[in-house]
Amino acid sequence: MDKKKLLVSDIKSGETIKTSLMIFKKLFIEDNKLFAIVGDKSGSVKAVIPLQRDDINVGDVISIRGKKAHLLEIAQYNKEKDFKEEDYIATVKTPIDEIMNEIESISKEEFKSKEIIELNNYFFKNEEFINLFKKGIAGVSQHHNYRGGLAEHTLNVMYLSKTLAYRYDCRRKEIAILSAKLHDIGKIYEFNTNGPFSYSLRGEMEGHIVIGIQMIEEAFNANPWLYSEDFRERIKGCIVQHHGKLEFGSPRSMNMEESYIVHFADYIDATMNKINQIKEKTELNNWSEYDRRLESKLYL
Repeated sequence: MDKKKLLVSDIKSGETIKTSLMIFKKLFIEDNKLFAIVGDKSGSVKAVIPLQRDDINVGDVISIRGKKAHLLEIAQYNKEKDFKEEDYIATVKTPIDEIMNEIESISKEEFKSKEIIELNNYFFKNEEFINLFKKGIAGVSQHHNYRGGLAEHTLNVMYLSKTLAYRYDCRRKEIAILSAKLHDIGKIYEFNTNGPFSYSLRGEMEGHIVIGIQMIEEAFNANPWLYSEDFRERIKGCIVQHHGKLEFGSPRSMNMEESYIVHFADYIDATMNKINQIKEKTELNNWSEYDRRLESKLYL
């Protein structure tokens, strides 16, 4: 299959189009038509597809001819076997190795104590973990919802946490910065990133905070004599509390200097990433569409 040329973001209402799209989600079948979310690396659109046969599955790529109206009305389609996944899966714009190098640079500069270095190395010297982390997303739809988004978000939260820790003379700067690095590690198991992004069964049942705490406990148990109780509980406390408040999905509200720093760094980066995504869809000096997460429209 040739390189994909027409992106979802380029499709205009009223035009007859030929392109290829991935099936992101099957919604329902009615009158022998499949209603589905389809898309590519640039976005998604709701489509109606006449069923030639019941062989369309989530993750399939189809070449289509159709017209964009209220929905993308597909007249004909063929399943593709030979396609480049990167044409259909959104990926971070900055090269992932550059992001990982920046994360490593901050770590080398800031991590000095034995406990900090050992806990960091348990994860970030593990090749299997690194491979999952580099492919990871920070959300299915809310923020950093593209491959490499987890690493990009982690770098930004580390950078902001470092800035806040020094600006406000945090007593435990290393713990704040390492907690920022580890705050979302549970997301490597919370989400499926092969094919359309979705929650894993474990992610639906437990969520990334619970998964992350399990991972941290495994790291502590691998070298139990090294870590003090105070260190263990402060690290876990930052992970547990990083959503800030119970109504935001945090099992406990913030009660440490370090957890306030990690929470606000996390909140700022998630919010600004969402705003950047809205900016890409909005002309200068215009109002955006209402965003449910921000609970507002934006004048950009």
